[in-house]
Amino acid sequence: MSTVVIQPTGISAADVLAVARGTAKVVLDPAAVEAMATSRSIVDGIEAAGRPVYGVSTGFGALANTFVAPERRAELQHALIRSHAAGVGAPMPREVVRAMMLLRVRSLALGRSGVRPLVAEALIDLLNHEITPWVPEHGSLGASGDLAPLAHCALVLLGEGWVLGPTGDRIPAADALHRVGLKPIELAAKEGLALINGTDGMLGMLLLAIHDARHLFAMADVTAALAIEAMLGSERPFLPELHAIRPHPGQAASAANIHRLLQNSQVMDSHRDDLAHAVQDAYSMRCAPQVAGAARDTLDFVETVSARELRSVVDNPVVLPDGRVESTGNFHGAPLGFAADFLAIAAAEVGAIAERRVDRLLDVARNRELPAFLSPDAGVNSGLMIAQYTAAGIVAENRRLAAPASVDSLPTSGMQEDHVSMGWAATKKLRTVLDNLTSVLAVELLAAVRGLQLRAPLAPSPAGRAAVAALGGVAGEPGPDVFLAPVMEAARAGPDLRAAIEREVGPLA
Repeated sequence: MSTVVIQPTGISAADVLAVARGTAKVVLDPAAVEAMATSRSIVDGIEAAGRPVYGVSTGFGALANTFVAPERRAELQHALIRSHAAGVGAPMPREVVRAMMLLRVRSLALGRSGVRPLVAEALIDLLNHEITPWVPEHGSLGASGDLAPLAHCALVLLGEGWVLGPTGDRIPAADALHRVGLKPIELAAKEGLALINGTDGMLGMLLLAIHDARHLFAMADVTAALAIEAMLGSERPFLPELHAIRPHPGQAASAANIHRLLQNSQVMDSHRDDLAHAVQDAYSMRCAPQVAGAARDTLDFVETVSARELRSVVDNPVVLPDGRVESTGNFHGAPLGFAADFLAIAAAEVGAIAERRVDRLLDVARNRELPAFLSPDAGVNSGLMIAQYTAAGIVAENRRLAAPASVDSLPTSGMQEDHVSMGWAATKKLRTVLDNLTSVLAVELLAAVRGLQLRAPLAPSPAGRAAVAALGGVAGEPGPDVFLAPVMEAARAGPDLRAAIEREVGPLA
């Protein structure tokens, strides 16, 4: 178990993963406590002076010009949380909610939100006691932040709302707090607004997606190399000098991976000097680094955006060190929405080109003397015919999901919030695209393994041997048809296979 220390300078993407997916505990650095206390003293001074300040002494959204009497300002904050916890639908995964809560603590700890340290500490208590609010999937428009999802989190601090039970059911928050000895908190002026006015849900999902995409794009090089090997493709298009003359960094990295994965293979040696060998392979083989590499470069851009957001103060209004409290638009999720949509497009294309290689592997007219649908007894047996159907259906869905959410603004709050980012929808569907990509690559892996098995007695590359060993226990040898669904599920387990391959060929980029 590790510990993530939240400082007034922020946290890292690795910290988010450690808390969202791991067992890391969270603590506040004393400097963060001091920064929050300092900004809170400014809000207290504004209250004492009776100045009208949005979110402190006024209503919200279209009610921003409505003055709220001092004796009702705590009530205002509680009412805000209750009214904004208006989401519907299935609950978001535990890892997303935990990432969202940690990122909200991070934002508060920067000392620009005017909240007492106890508010951040209350969120940390939920994380450390593994109490996960029940956050519905629908409700955020990604402007004014992820209002509804964050309100469902904040409601638990008040002892209200629901939390995720051990089987995914929902149980009353009051019961969950009581069970671990936590008590509800009372909010003061500005604190309810500070709990919900952030991009934390969008950013949390984007950070999780970046980590997943980084792994999947490396695995796309693996499955491409294995498919190319099984189809007796050429390694020449992946020579480093050919990518140095078009210096896109992702392309060079992907080509280097594929070239290395194809070495020390009897299958490749068997046709390297064959004059009858095709002069040029199909685009889905030869251009694999150009597509996967462009996706890698897109991912680098997205990572840059998320890193900036991790350093950002995302709230409204913000408390400046000189005592001013200023309204901002920093809660608008356009940077994250655009990035997520761009990455979804790239990931969808990585899956699309992989499916084309699957189709080629199964086609007796194009797979260079492998049997139809990779079945030694095609006709009675259908081999991997329907596995390719599955991949094609997933590719079609990813194309629909690649349509950008961030161009679909709808005005809300009496036209006060007249342009929204839809960043929550963009990042949520990005996660679906990546999960779908995992399945498409699993089909390509299975097809490539079957193709390499059918090239026996020629020994495949070290990567090919590792892949055959990993799937052989489930898929067996080429022969009569088997129940394919569990084989395809096993093929989705990429991290173990990647580790086995890297033990043979070294770390992949």
